[in-house]
Amino acid sequence: MNPIPTFRKPGDPQANQLLAALPEAEWQRWLPLLEPVDLPLGKVLYESGGVMSHVVFPTNAIVSLLYVLENGASAEIAVVGHEGMVGISIFMGGGSTPSRAVVQSAGRGFRLRASVLKDEFARSSPVMHLLLRYTQALITQMTQTAVCNRHHSLDQQLCRWLLLSLDRLPGDELVMTQELIANMLGVRREGVTEAALSLQKAGLIRYARGHITVLNRPGLERRTCECYAVVKTEYDRLLPCKEAV
Repeated sequence: MNPIPTFRKPGDPQANQLLAALPEAEWQRWLPLLEPVDLPLGKVLYESGGVMSHVVFPTNAIVSLLYVLENGASAEIAVVGHEGMVGISIFMGGGSTPSRAVVQSAGRGFRLRASVLKDEFARSSPVMHLLLRYTQALITQMTQTAVCNRHHSLDQQLCRWLLLSLDRLPGDELVMTQELIANMLGVRREGVTEAALSLQKAGLIRYARGHITVLNRPGLERRTCECYAVVKTEYDRLLPCKEAV
């Protein structure tokens, strides 16, 4: 397999962990078919019930998978960054999904035609197993998010959300308004404000004008619930490890 880098430029497809994990033969087939794509904040990659024409592999962006209710309220069920891809329904056979995919942290990525991915999934056993392992990890994140939202405090949920987001970005800063965080977590903005101020007073983060900088990651890890560790352990177990270059 190709080495999986810790630090690659966003314009390099192998900044995405799944693309970097492709065996050489598959990588050579995919490379000329990958199209660079900008992922601006708020861009909707697919709507509930929609059929995707492409799958997207973020390199330095984060995409939120949201469930949207009839009244317009929404809650995040998972986040996808450089470790994964958006569009698992294409190779899982369902064709569409009731969730919505929205860029929550702007950046770049690459896309691949849905028809190509379906053919590769059926053609290549290594591709199939890689994507199924990723899907299992994603399902774990979705399941743990549901449990966390039901049983843990907003303070713990915010810590989990920050840590999962940081794992999918190259730096220690997030560009994110409290209103957007509240929409992601499915809670009132006032609750997010109170939780963020509490973390800031504890010296764990710095929040100013939509920029959240994590100052003490170990402190966040101690403060969050077990849900973060469950998700991280499963991703580390199922997906190839990253190697520094």
